[in-house]
Amino acid sequence: MQLSWLLAAVLFAAVASVPIDRPKAEKKAEETPPEPPDTGLYYHRYLQEVINVLETDSHFREKLQAANAEDIKSGKLSKELDFVSHHVRTKLDELKRQEVSRLRMLLKAKMDATMEQNVQIDHLGLLKQFEHLDPQNQHTFEARDLELLIQAATKDLENYDAAHHEEFKRYEMLKEHERREYLKSLDEEKRRAEEARFQELRQKHKEHPKINVPGSRDQLKEVWEETDGLDPSEFNPKTFFKLHDTNSDGVLDEQELEALFTKELEKVYDPRNEEDDMLEMEEERLRMREHVMKNVDLNQDRLVTLEEFLKSTEKKEFNEAGGWETVDETQVYSEAELQQFEAELAAQEAELGRRAEQLRRQHQDLQEQQVRLDAQKKEYQQAVLHMEQRKTQQGEAPVEELKFQALAPHAAPADPAVPAAPGHALEQNHVEPPQNQQQPSPPQPKVQVQ
Repeated sequence: MQLSWLLAAVLFAAVASVPIDRPKAEKKAEETPPEPPDTGLYYHRYLQEVINVLETDSHFREKLQAANAEDIKSGKLSKELDFVSHHVRTKLDELKRQEVSRLRMLLKAKMDATMEQNVQIDHLGLLKQFEHLDPQNQHTFEARDLELLIQAATKDLENYDAAHHEEFKRYEMLKEHERREYLKSLDEEKRRAEEARFQELRQKHKEHPKINVPGSRDQLKEVWEETDGLDPSEFNPKTFFKLHDTNSDGVLDEQELEALFTKELEKVYDPRNEEDDMLEMEEERLRMREHVMKNVDLNQDRLVTLEEFLKSTEKKEFNEAGGWETVDETQVYSEAELQQFEAELAAQEAELGRRAEQLRRQHQDLQEQQVRLDAQKKEYQQAVLHMEQRKTQQGEAPVEELKFQALAPHAAPADPAVPAAPGHALEQNHVEPPQNQQQPSPPQPKVQVQ
């Protein structure tokens, strides 16, 4: 038997229990064991990975098969972790480090959403709120970690069904709240038509064949005949049990039990019908399973053994031919609970409106800041452009020619002893040619006569 299914009975079924004296059925080599169901726990992946790693150690597997419910719940089995192989311990250490890292990321994301930035976070203090691992040791997986994991899963899954019922109740109240709000938005004539349509669908949903009490003789015989294809007059509880112990582990777990209710549920719910709510069908399935467990599971380990099953068939209730009251025929919530729920919705909507207004104002402020930044950016760009234009103009300006001015004819020659000013050096060395001096004629080209 695979460890995942043994631990599934411990961790996934809310209370730790390994049935005693289970018959060992031979399995075909090609059979693939079914996957354990999703527990819905926020640490489900970590839980499943720990199970998968422990399953590879033969020593731990043997100890688990020999353990009883009290050994597992008390933590006695956890001490066997000290004897598993080094390879398995190394894998478990890595799984724990990954889980601690994941929890830290979740905490940081939560803090970022609710606190100001640059706030120092006490990760160790915050990790203490998680009960499925030891926060004091964040690097290695020890016996204490396995003990805490089993205890946390046991406690959390014990409350799983109750949490599911509460979630369904809120779903039903929200559905009724939205229906009433929609009616308020209609005029009188349309409101009457919508109310009539609602009552018509409700009545249509109630028109279904009789629902047998889950776990009763009539309900099991119907499965025997329609699902198993056997003669109802030859119904045998022991044969029925073995037929529906699909994994041949000697017990009926919750999933195998819920599969027995499919025929009853199909009488009431059809996904093609507008009047049938599939979420209500899942709530109905849960209610049926709880009813059977309450009457059949004597040791409350959420596993039905053959002995428990046969004892339940001897009870008076097993042969009673009463009907089952479906969830739509029960009062899921009261009017007072609905009013309180609507008040909570109104408060939540008001808070969301306040936050939306706050975000709108922040968005408006950011837009105004962006406009100012764009204006400043434009001014800077214009200033840079103006500077570039000035540099270009200065680089292309023509160089001014030097102008020489001749001395006047009546000017006296400069005294050689007195140095001339720097600015007049060229003027003093320049001699103006006489006015009556004839300029030489340019040379004439010679013509050779042949």
